[in-house]
Amino acid sequence: MCISEIAVMAGSDGRTVPLNEPGTVVVYRRNRGAWQEVRTLPFALDEEQGLPGLRRTMAELVTFLGDCRTFVAASASGAAFFELEKARCPVFEIGGAPEDFLDSVWREAKAEVEAQAPPVSGDNIPVPVETSPGKFAISIKDIQGKRPEVSSKQVLQQFIRRGGFLELAITCDHLPPWIEVEAERLGISVETEYHAPHEMLVVLRKAREGACC
Repeated sequence: MCISEIAVMAGSDGRTVPLNEPGTVVVYRRNRGAWQEVRTLPFALDEEQGLPGLRRTMAELVTFLGDCRTFVAASASGAAFFELEKARCPVFEIGGAPEDFLDSVWREAKAEVEAQAPPVSGDNIPVPVETSPGKFAISIKDIQGKRPEVSSKQVLQQFIRRGGFLELAITCDHLPPWIEVEAERLGISVETEYHAPHEMLVVLRKAREGACC
């Protein structure tokens, strides 16, 4: 896996587009702190080809990506998303121009790789703060600004899985894809809203016990 390369699904204006829309996959490489475009691939999914055709197209995309295993699109879902996940190519859903998010995505991907090494002592991992009974908050953006070696998964995955909260507010610059996967698996709702061009609030809410529709 090459964490110094990031693939972006881009439209004609260079900004991200959904994975299921026609566009160009642009691979950027980080060199001495700067990003350079190193290769491109015109890309479009043809629904008329059915699932076998989609899988062939996605296999061609994975071959093109090579060692690059970080992918950014405005949105991704369905079979195409799962084909990338199956290829161990995490997908970041971010809207905008690459120059606005490549560094933050690179830091997140780098932290994920480092998280596979011996874990950081639990005493050193920041935890969400309870702001009122059952409601917690944490800023991943602030944590990674000070400690880029700490990933969002290290901070939040076990906390979310334990489920000891009614509401969890997360300040970040993008929604880590793994949070959506965990929330769907656990039946937790996810709400997002932008507070600034590069800052969003993600709120996870659990259904109250005994609540009925």
